[in-house]
Amino acid sequence: MERKPQITLSSLDLERIEVLLEKNSGNFPGRDALEAELDRADVLEPQEMPPNVVTMNSTVRFTMLELKKSNTLTLVYPKDMDGSTDKVSIFAPVGIALLGLSVGDEFKMPSPTGQVTVRVDAIEFQPESSGELHR
Repeated sequence: MERKPQITLSSLDLERIEVLLEKNSGNFPGRDALEAELDRADVLEPQEMPPNVVTMNSTVRFTMLELKKSNTLTLVYPKDMDGSTDKVSIFAPVGIALLGLSVGDEFKMPSPTGQVTVRVDAIEFQPESSGELHR
């Protein structure tokens, strides 16, 4: 079994995602995966977050290596999904996979053609490194 990269979450993100999971008592695809990610994460206070880690409301540039395709998305809470193509919900498989990763980390995720390796290339915006510690 392939080892997943270590992930780091802010205590604020963890708390808010846990509240969302409690409110959304029904199952959604990926719920178990999200809960497993939360359970295995290292947790830091928002002001301690390294600037190279994907947190909630971060804008992340990543590449799907096999497809040689790059994309930039902002990781948001479901309430912030507005139909724009540059946002991804924390409840979506790619959102779950990106949360807590660091620049340079790679992970495999399912795709319509099998599996694809995704590499985090850059954090274009991270609230914590911009001083937004209580967003």
